[in-house]
Amino acid sequence: MKRKKRRLCFYHDFITLKYKLFDFILLTTVPHIKKLQEEKVKYENALLVMKRTCEEVGKLLRFCEIREHYLVAINTAVKYDTCEVVEEIITYFPQAISTWDNEYPLIQLAIINRSERVYSFLAHRAMTNKHRYKLWVDEHKNNILHIAGKLAPIDKLNLVSGAALQMQRELQWFEEVKKIACPWHENKKNNKLEKPIMLFRREHKQLRKEGEEWMKKTADSYTITAALIITIVFAAAITVPGGTDDNTGKTIYATKPSFIIFAVSDAISLFTSTTSLLLFLSILTARYAEEDFHHKLPKRLIFGLTMLFLSVTSMMVAFSATLYLMFGQGKAWILILIAILTCLPIASFVTLQLPLLVDLISSTYGRGIFVKRCDCRIKQS
Repeated sequence: MKRKKRRLCFYHDFITLKYKLFDFILLTTVPHIKKLQEEKVKYENALLVMKRTCEEVGKLLRFCEIREHYLVAINTAVKYDTCEVVEEIITYFPQAISTWDNEYPLIQLAIINRSERVYSFLAHRAMTNKHRYKLWVDEHKNNILHIAGKLAPIDKLNLVSGAALQMQRELQWFEEVKKIACPWHENKKNNKLEKPIMLFRREHKQLRKEGEEWMKKTADSYTITAALIITIVFAAAITVPGGTDDNTGKTIYATKPSFIIFAVSDAISLFTSTTSLLLFLSILTARYAEEDFHHKLPKRLIFGLTMLFLSVTSMMVAFSATLYLMFGQGKAWILILIAILTCLPIASFVTLQLPLLVDLISSTYGRGIFVKRCDCRIKQS
C-alpha cells in the first residue's frame, strides 16, 4: 500500500509539474495569452485596492461623509457596466442601493446606459425594495418602460455590428425590462401622451430604417448567389456526366461510386439553394415592423445562410465528383488535387460569412445579454 501511495504521489507531482511547465511555455511564447494573464493580474489587484478602500471608508462615522466617497464611484461603475464594483460597494454600504444620479435611481441609470451586467445584478439579485423602483415615474411621467424605450447611447449601439442586430438588441432590452415592470406600465402615457411602445418607435425610427436597408442589401446579395447556384446545379442535373446508353437510356456511369456522390450532392445543392432563395426573398418582402427584428427576420437570415453554406459545399462536392469521374479514375494524384482545390471556395465562404452567422446565432439563440454573472452576496428580498 505504501509503495502504491508513493507511486500515486509521484504521478500527481509529475502531472502538476507538466501543467506548470505548459503554462509557463504558453505565457512566455504566446503574446495574447501573456497579455490576458497581465490583465487578469491587474484586475485582481484593482479589486483588492477597491476592497481596502471600502474598508477604510467604512471606518468613517458620519453617513454623509461615507456617501460622499461612494456616490460618484457607484454611478460611474453603473455607467461603465462594472458589476464587480457595484457589488462590492453595496456589500460594504447597503444604503448605496438607494443612490440616485440626478433624477434617476441606479436601475434606471443602468437601463439608460444599457449596462446589462449591472442591470441583471440590480434587478434580479440585489434590489431590496423592488416595488418602489417599479412604481418610479420621473417629472415627465416616464415610467421604467419609457426609459427602456429610449435609444441607447451610440457607444453601446456600436458594440453590435449591423443596424439590424442593433435593433434586435434594443428590442431585447425593452422586452427584458417589461418582465420586471408593473403590468399597467405598458399602457401608461407620459406628458407627451406616448405609451412606452410609441416612444420606442419614435426613438428608433431611424435605426429601424437603417436596419431595413442593411437586411435588404444583405438578403439581396445572397439571393443573387443562391440563384446562380440553382442555375448551375440544375444544368448539371439534366446534363449527365458521360452521357447515356443509346439502347437502354441509362447513364453510363450509373454504378460508379463517384457518380452516386455527384447525383446526391447535386440534388442536395439544388434543394438547399432553392430553400435559401425562398428565405431571402421572404426577407426582401417582409413588412419590417419593429418587432420583426426581434426573432422573425434574424431567424430567416440564419436559416438562409445555413442553407446557402450547405448548397455551396454540396455543389463543390458534386463538381469534384464529376471531374474525378471524367478525368481522374485510377489516378490518385488527381483526386488529391481536386480535394485541395475544392476546399478553397468552401474555406473562403466560411472565413468571410461565418462571423456574421455566428453573431446572428449568438444574438438570437444565445444565452442572452442578461445573464446573472455577478456572484452576489446580498440576499434577495
